[in-house]
Amino acid sequence: MKVPRTKTMLQMKSQSHPQQVKEPQGRQTKTAIMIIGGAEDKVHGREILHTFFARAGSRAAKIAIVPSASREPGAIGERYWRIFAEMGAKEIKAIDIRDRAQGDDQQWKEYVANCTGVFITGGDQLRLCGLLADTPVMEIIRSRTLAGEITLAGTSAGAAVMGQDMIAGGGSGEYPNRSLVDLTTGLGIVPEVIVDQHFYNRNRMGRLMSAIAIFRYRLGMGIDEDTCALVERDGTIVVMGKGTVTIVDPGEMEYTNEPYVTATDPLSAYNLRVHILSHGDRYNIRSRKVIMPEHRKNVS
Repeated sequence: MKVPRTKTMLQMKSQSHPQQVKEPQGRQTKTAIMIIGGAEDKVHGREILHTFFARAGSRAAKIAIVPSASREPGAIGERYWRIFAEMGAKEIKAIDIRDRAQGDDQQWKEYVANCTGVFITGGDQLRLCGLLADTPVMEIIRSRTLAGEITLAGTSAGAAVMGQDMIAGGGSGEYPNRSLVDLTTGLGIVPEVIVDQHFYNRNRMGRLMSAIAIFRYRLGMGIDEDTCALVERDGTIVVMGKGTVTIVDPGEMEYTNEPYVTATDPLSAYNLRVHILSHGDRYNIRSRKVIMPEHRKNVS
């Protein structure tokens, strides 16, 4: 059953002063892609959300909130609207798409064509892709993101959709096997990666390794809660937040039994490379190399 078409938008101009936020050291550009593992701090320091706000233009920011992954988009949209309003954003609108036809709404297309930041909330990544993939609104967001014109952030389900290939669901806490992970097509914002979120918190290492054994040409990226992989335009990710980002690189994998076993059999994978990155660490997803901090280069 289709949800009735609606043009409900939340918008506000605020004169309050945003707080200063110190990002991890590293190369910084104005715009970025922020892949957030979910459950980011919304109450206290709000480090990740403040960084999105700053990268989107601070007090000059025109922010689009996309709550379509949620089954309560009105409530989740309003929650983020209030957060960014308190920070002092110039303008905020919730793009509350509940039917694919709304993805061609002229007013929403015009807003995302002129905004400075887009924030995709959590919920269900299949629902999000089902509503937004290949719609005019999403194509504008995608093309402007890849052109470096806007800062795009996605949390939880909004993070899961970032890759060309996406983890749609599955289990946790088990040994790697094909039945542990459901895979489908994502939005292709950062096509090199397959993202899993709430990573350490929900014990999803086996799930991510299963996905990488299947899609051996991708790079696995597991992101903990209240943690962000901030992707600069040169492909460098800078880790921020209280958890870790786990990189699973199959580039030198010598063998996997994935093509030869049943869906529930344990998977073998020889010579996988795993990196665990914490706040301030950097890694380039194009060269697939850790960027070693100067003060650590001479430490044996």
